Amino acid sequence: MGTKIIGTGVYLPKNVLTNFDLEKIVDTSDEWITTRTGIKERRIAKEETITYMATQAAKEALREANLSPEELDLIILATLTPQKRFPSTACLVQAQLKAKGVYAFDISAACSGFIYALDIADSFIKSGKAKNVLVIGAEKLSEAVDWEDRSTCVLFGDGAGAVVVTRSEDKSDILATRMYAEGSLEELLHADNCGYIRMKGRELFKVAVRSMEEVCREVLEKAGVKPEEVSLVIPHQANVRIINALAEKLNIPKEKVFVNIQKYGNTSAASIPIALHEAIKEGKVKRGDLILMTAMGGGLTWGAVLLRY
Repeated sequence: MGTKIIGTGVYLPKNVLTNFDLEKIVDTSDEWITTRTGIKERRIAKEETITYMATQAAKEALREANLSPEELDLIILATLTPQKRFPSTACLVQAQLKAKGVYAFDISAACSGFIYALDIADSFIKSGKAKNVLVIGAEKLSEAVDWEDRSTCVLFGDGAGAVVVTRSEDKSDILATRMYAEGSLEELLHADNCGYIRMKGRELFKVAVRSMEEVCREVLEKAGVKPEEVSLVIPHQANVRIINALAEKLNIPKEKVFVNIQKYGNTSAASIPIALHEAIKEGKVKRGDLILMTAMGGGLTWGAVLLRY
């Protein structure tokens, strides 16, 4: 029994906030932001709620999967910006989809949230407890940044990505996974009592590159795959310097690393599903390709998923 990806979807707010727009808000510049992060612009949800964005991404993924909401067994939504303290945003999405009889819950693993959720979905399917699972990463980070803090407000954007995974009698798409957490390092990336994201960038950079390299090598070894056999790496889109450093450590050429941070900034749990959807639609991923996805987020949390799409 295996897990197969049969549909992907995204929702990105129409409102674009460029680096030049940010120059009018805080003491920064397009050159400073681009050089240090690789970001040129990001999407900011104005009227859209996180539930709306997640639901739109889910509907596209379900259409592509040719499934009705009622055929789902489970909805898992990863976010650090839930719409309400409770109920979960997954429950709100379930209501919008009219997915009666489907149970739903949120998980909180920050930027690693989507791959955490995908790992959980894979476990449910392979254990026989679910057949069709909707996995969503969605964030409205514009509500969690201090727009007077130039070190963080330039980094983040809003959006949602979703995938539908199903039970397969053939070989599994998901070949190997490994997740980690280290709460003693939470001060490197966390939200303060006001709800604003706070980050120690230099320290986080070193931990992120080392930890993601190690977990990537672990899942590759577990699956018996060499780094040069990987068709595409889809890393969390946090900082282009981290992405480039990781590729160098793994000895994977840049043309095999998917990057869209310049368009959307850091969308936390939405980052990888948005990138996966775009890579597929742009023809950079085809059936049979080996895809390595990895992320690190507040917690600290990190992990990797190796799949044969």
